[in-house]
Amino acid sequence: MKVAIAYEAGAPPVVEDLPVPAVGPRDVLVRIAASGICHTDLNVLEGRSALPLPIALGHEGCGTVEEVGPEVRRARVGDRVLASVAPACGTCWQCVNGMSNQCELNPLVKAAPRFDLPDGGRAAAVCGCGTFAEAMVVHEASVVPVETDLPDEQLALLGCGVTTGLGAVFNTAAVTPGSSVAVIGCGGVGQAAVQGARIAGAAVIIAVDPAPGRREAALLAGATHAVDPAGGDPVARVRELTGGRGADYTFEAVGRPELMVQAFEMARGHGTVTLVGMPPVGSVLAIPAIQAVFSGKRLAGSALGGAQILRDFPRFIRLAESGRLDLGSMVSQRVGLDEIARGIDLVSRAEGVRTVVI
Repeated sequence: MKVAIAYEAGAPPVVEDLPVPAVGPRDVLVRIAASGICHTDLNVLEGRSALPLPIALGHEGCGTVEEVGPEVRRARVGDRVLASVAPACGTCWQCVNGMSNQCELNPLVKAAPRFDLPDGGRAAAVCGCGTFAEAMVVHEASVVPVETDLPDEQLALLGCGVTTGLGAVFNTAAVTPGSSVAVIGCGGVGQAAVQGARIAGAAVIIAVDPAPGRREAALLAGATHAVDPAGGDPVARVRELTGGRGADYTFEAVGRPELMVQAFEMARGHGTVTLVGMPPVGSVLAIPAIQAVFSGKRLAGSALGGAQILRDFPRFIRLAESGRLDLGSMVSQRVGLDEIARGIDLVSRAEGVRTVVI
């Protein structure tokens, strides 16, 4: 089967024809229908990730189960499933205590080698998935069976980007009706945060992004204002739009420490700052300690939006089916698996909101 492999940092991925991995006792074989290209995959390709190379790319996808291991209980052959960037076993301490995005299986699943390479080596998969492929073999904890008529290209986005953005708004920050929100970075995750803020009833939603197309998309998705950071100090602009106080809730959805500092500065006193973007490995966030103490601001990290996938995937699907969550508008480009290098280039140039491999 065809699989996109990242062999070395800074080089384009290579689409290899590899044997289908063996299905273990708790594994499922999923025929991939669609996969979104996430910025995390770009980080891997550019050497900004701690993940070892070579590695099979892709982690945001959906498909149909074709085979299950003898101990699998979550899925059956023929099920339509949504892959998750983080597994959720449902029984470990983290899962039982409402933190399945930190499931104890996480490091084990993500480190497991899956693919036999032509040179005799082996490769793991990004987030234990490897959705830039015709099929993937994953632990059953990394999939959730779903019943929906949503198109594959829309459903796939819930596997990472949309769930991360919505979860950051609903789970981590708990945005309240009538509040003010600022979102830095309006790619897939940021657009989902904008839509989440709209669904949560925020009165002022400020989208901050240098790309005109993404600012326009954010306005269509529910932002009340769009700010070009190249047009002046974005912190001052956000404060101007929020009565001089700063936003009640701010979100950084890019993963750059300097933008995380901006998100902190954009928040009002006792406001909530949520860090969503994936920063390069080794980067450091520096915030003036005196401000951190006396501003009363709450700073929260948000891995996968604090999502509990067994609960949140179905409820986000219902939001999309009801029309309150617009997934279709987020699909900007479609590429085939053989065009994966072009798709990744579109992401690196901030072209559109989400490019989907179909």
